[in-house]
Amino acid sequence: MAQRPDGEHQLPASDAEPPSGGPPSPASQPPASPPPRPGLSYSAPAPIKVTQPPPRMVRLGRTLWVLSFLCGLAVLASSFFSRDAHLERLRGVVDQMAPGAEAEALTTSVAIVFWGSLGAMVVVILLEAMVLGSAMNQRGWARWVMIPLLLAHIGAMLVAGAFLVPADATGSYVVLLWAAQLLLALAGLVLLFLPSSGAWFRSRQRL
Repeated sequence: MAQRPDGEHQLPASDAEPPSGGPPSPASQPPASPPPRPGLSYSAPAPIKVTQPPPRMVRLGRTLWVLSFLCGLAVLASSFFSRDAHLERLRGVVDQMAPGAEAEALTTSVAIVFWGSLGAMVVVILLEAMVLGSAMNQRGWARWVMIPLLLAHIGAMLVAGAFLVPADATGSYVVLLWAAQLLLALAGLVLLFLPSSGAWFRSRQRL
């Protein structure tokens, strides 16, 4: 500590009071408080699921199913564009089943039979396409749902065959397209149950 000539002690420059009217010295200001610490997180981030591409057999099965849809839609489109001939032919069929019916009732019955058969086939194909989309998203249960759907498709085809298959030579083309549709769908379903396909479906459950 420095001492003045008159014997009094002199305070250091840092401890001396600031001149009147001046700002306080930095040494005399209190230290700034540290920023708050972030809270602790006890939840781990969700793992990122990696979707494996379908193997070759699954892709081939999908292609066969799509081809079967095209065969079925070709029959439905042909029946729709030739609906006048179908309705005229069905009028005779319904008249033989219910002879003596009124003309208005006969027309209504023919329309119900034709459009009902056509609509049933469309609904079955749409359901199969939706379930196939679920299977391609690696949903293993979709393979099993396609089995009763294919059986329902066969039943609807047998019922609609009496109304949508003409008796002339055109009917043979309808039968061939329906047979191709069933064979393609069955082959595609078998491919979805192969060991490589099953391993791909089970890999989603392990993620």
